Amino acid sequence: MGNKIKVVTNDPSLSKDLGLSLIVNEDKGSLVKYDFFLFYQDDRLLLQDLKAPRTKSICVDFLQGKAAHRHKYGGGKNQIIARAVGVKDDFRPSVIDATGGFGGDAFVLASLGCNVRLIERSPVVAALLRDGLRRLKKSAFTIGSKITLIESDAFDYFSRSCTETDVVYLDPMFPTRTKSALVKKEMRVLKKLVGSDIDSDGLLSAALKVSRRRVAVKRPKLAQPLANKSPDLVFKGKSSRFDVYINKRKK
Repeated sequence: MGNKIKVVTNDPSLSKDLGLSLIVNEDKGSLVKYDFFLFYQDDRLLLQDLKAPRTKSICVDFLQGKAAHRHKYGGGKNQIIARAVGVKDDFRPSVIDATGGFGGDAFVLASLGCNVRLIERSPVVAALLRDGLRRLKKSAFTIGSKITLIESDAFDYFSRSCTETDVVYLDPMFPTRTKSALVKKEMRVLKKLVGSDIDSDGLLSAALKVSRRRVAVKRPKLAQPLANKSPDLVFKGKSSRFDVYINKRKK
């Protein structure tokens, strides 16, 4: 989390665990010097962008909204992401999602039957993910058992022993758009909390060292390949594509 971003909470446990400022009086005057407010409401952990107070608070929720809709109507193993990571009728690869974000793609991969290790380096984003997974695992869904949250920097995690996996999935933060169209609210918040992935080019070579089969990289449709490295396979969607790098060394 960038040094300039200030997050405050009214929960003593969150303050202690995440090293956040603790506030008791939540009037506008006491919150004005902060960027985000992290709080519990109705058994959910929410994050409010205090610089955009009219926007809705963000919550990681795998049980309703976009995640639930995509799980039900997303197209199963025919989805582009499924083809990119190599899902087959008789094979479900193990996946490390090294750029976790709010966990949407990890949830989709888990719903396809993949065991997913979800890596997130921002303590605040990881707290939101942990809360979303807590509620998912309490539900009737079995998908939650297939997702393991790893609170770490991806480079640090890759440097440890015994971190091999079939596939590494990368969805690095894309630089701010030059066009006037606004990016999604969740993406704007992620950029504020995590910053741009200036180390994403190096992440590709690190991922190739721990993947047994391939690395799948999600990119905006017109973006240059990561590290300007030509992929072995490309799966194109309407607004994005997946560049796939086959690990020939391990074959």
